[in-house]
Amino acid sequence: MRFLLITLITHTPDPVTGELAAPDARLREVVENAELAEELGFDGYGVGERHERPFLSSSPPVVLSHIAARTRRIRLFTAVTTLSLLDPVRAFEDYSMLDNLSGGRLELIIGKGNGSAQRELFDVTPEDQWDRNAEGYELFRKLWQADRVTWSGRFRPPLTAAEVWPRPLQQPIRIWHGSATSRESVELAAKHGDPLFSANVTNPIGPYAELIRHYRERWAFHGRDPVQAVVGAGTAGFHLASRSQDALEAYRPIFEARLALQRKLGQEVVFPTLEDFAERSSALIGSPAQVTEKVLRYHEQFGHGVTHLSADRDGRTPQEHRAALELFQAEVAPALRRAIAGPAWPSS
Repeated sequence: MRFLLITLITHTPDPVTGELAAPDARLREVVENAELAEELGFDGYGVGERHERPFLSSSPPVVLSHIAARTRRIRLFTAVTTLSLLDPVRAFEDYSMLDNLSGGRLELIIGKGNGSAQRELFDVTPEDQWDRNAEGYELFRKLWQADRVTWSGRFRPPLTAAEVWPRPLQQPIRIWHGSATSRESVELAAKHGDPLFSANVTNPIGPYAELIRHYRERWAFHGRDPVQAVVGAGTAGFHLASRSQDALEAYRPIFEARLALQRKLGQEVVFPTLEDFAERSSALIGSPAQVTEKVLRYHEQFGHGVTHLSADRDGRTPQEHRAALELFQAEVAPALRRAIAGPAWPSS
């Protein structure tokens, strides 16, 4: 199994101190966490893309380029690239440049994105967002594969023998399709033989397991061996301690702050207590033995070979954050790597 750290670069008050970091300090923390991920031996580090409050992740290529300059080995992920909002030609230019600057360490997770505010900002409607995502991906894929592209579609001007530079270093690049519950992303992934990354963060695992089963069915429908389908899965939260009681208590302020934000925004509360959240969600909160057992149990439903953890400190001190990640790499990751085969991973 492979392990990623991912951040959406949320910009909210510290759940313990109530302090709100300045944007530049928050962004520096993101880069420092990427350096920590590489130091501790994680396989990848991902940066999300959001164009609304409370996020600072409006430009993942810029953030990942800075991380590329500060790291040497770790794979760099987008999580996710919102192609429904972007001009695919401009997105190709940004990510091809990043692929070159990083020495071919880029992997993309694409998706339509979430949030009505960012849809309105880019003049995208709920009715056309899926069509935009699919069309944007088809053109992005062509641009990555071919030196000259002739193309026409609904949502941008046509191209005639267009050359777009720079050409990417990796050929081909692995593009994952991120999905929470959408079958549209699953179909796009299965059609092109691409891996699927299940968000797996909002609900109990049932809907996500069903979506992954559907992905494998569509994979087979398109004439592929379901065994070769590659799946990644997210986690709703993370904290590790030698004793499960200590892990829960350390995470409690983080959970309560999230719960308060959900209620403030009028969102449905799926897990009303921390204990329910730790038991029924995908969150990995507990002792090494508990977390290992939970991932193995979820693997029976998902068959996934990649797991992501939150890269963010949230309300923990830098020392607590580092200690939890070190404990994961010392006790949980080796056990899971022995038990579960991960996908092929390019060496850097």
